[in-house]
Amino acid sequence: MPECPRCKQTVDTQAIACPRCRNPLKAFGHKGIPLHQAVDGEPLCLTCLYHEDDSCNYPKRPHATDCTLYQNASIPVIEDDVVVASVGTRLSKWAQRNSTLVLFLGLILISLAIALF
Repeated sequence: MPECPRCKQTVDTQAIACPRCRNPLKAFGHKGIPLHQAVDGEPLCLTCLYHEDDSCNYPKRPHATDCTLYQNASIPVIEDDVVVASVGTRLSKWAQRNSTLVLFLGLILISLAIALF
């Protein structure tokens, strides 16, 4: 379980604010938007990947102590979309996403086979 950056009390991962000190833990009161906060008082921008490549447009930059976009530059970013899947895996995932279309195509092929034979 994560800790509150202010009071160091363990909190639930879905908690919007710390129950003890009321420190906001999620941005805009939404459970899906994490709010990264500086622990030692230093700005997050010093270690942020977006600050290093100058693509950050956060208005509090370069002195932000809390940020929703923060990505630690020392931790490599691994994207799941980059993984190369085999043709069979991609085809089966496509068939699962488009099961209705596959059903109709199957019915058409069966109908054509019956009509031709």
